[in-house]
Amino acid sequence: MKLHELKPAEGSRHIAKRKGRGKASGWGKTAGRGHKGQGARSGGGKGPYFEGGQTPLQRRLPKRGFSNKRFATEYAEINVAVLERFDANTEITPELLKETGLVKQQKDGIKVLGNGELTKPLTVRVHAISKGAQEKIEAAGGKVEVI
Repeated sequence: MKLHELKPAEGSRHIAKRKGRGKASGWGKTAGRGHKGQGARSGGGKGPYFEGGQTPLQRRLPKRGFSNKRFATEYAEINVAVLERFDANTEITPELLKETGLVKQQKDGIKVLGNGELTKPLTVRVHAISKGAQEKIEAAGGKVEVI
């Protein structure tokens, strides 16, 4: 068998029902929706959680627990490898990172993560920093200052 001889199995492929295309198709006029009523309307029908008027499952189950996610500190993250583009002895601040377009939104602060390598000494002033990133910056002869 060759690639151009491949065919789908008999009966596995169906022609799509193109509804509302006149009388010949058999799906014209109301296109299988019947006359009037909720099911005939666009957007009509019950929602995915409707259970015929019975109280839906998501309302029957008790709400439990508390999530602190709304109040969690969310940082704009940046990797050490990105700091390589700056000249040696540059002081890197949140304003500089935003100005250069490396950080679009400052959120609750900027955090430096340790992915990548750094060869130049830099002074980094950010809101948070990972241990690995701090070690890499200091190993390159730089300084880290948490604002």
